[in-house]
Amino acid sequence: MKHSVLFIHGGGEGAHEADRPLAESLQGALGAEYDVRYPAMPNERSPTYAEWKNTIARELAAFDRKVALVGHSFGASLLLKYVAEEPLHGRASGLFLIAAPFWRAEDWDVPEFALADDFAARLPAELRLFFYHSRDDETVPFTHLARYRDLLPSATFREFDARGHQFEGNLVEVAADVLLVR
Repeated sequence: MKHSVLFIHGGGEGAHEADRPLAESLQGALGAEYDVRYPAMPNERSPTYAEWKNTIARELAAFDRKVALVGHSFGASLLLKYVAEEPLHGRASGLFLIAAPFWRAEDWDVPEFALADDFAARLPAELRLFFYHSRDDETVPFTHLARYRDLLPSATFREFDARGHQFEGNLVEVAADVLLVR
């Protein structure tokens, strides 16, 4: 039986297509033992948390075993919010967040997407968390990673140089971590 990965893309017009190389890279690096599910999220141009939350819930309900949760950019931030607010019932093997915005940072203060003050205490204790960010990210400032590091000291943080917001379409490091926690 194959291992499962749910990949949630970023937001903005064309985000599903823009992130497709990331999902394909992850599938290629994980190999035939894994199935990377890459759904198109609703209203990507002007997303709401409620719509994305409902879609994530439906996607998770389709799995009958543990799943690795991977998100890029907006999708990463909403996966983290979802995991902090909704019961997973032990169904996630890990949370892998690429270029995740912090929605309470300066110029990024969007209450609809912001995490609760006590979000870290709400995360499942057994869930492994991984963050990935490139110093030259032109979309989500690298300083957002430091905000997460301050609030989640037990998470694993991987910093990169010259990978940009789209990680040059290469998620080999993410795949290596997914393989660690299966």
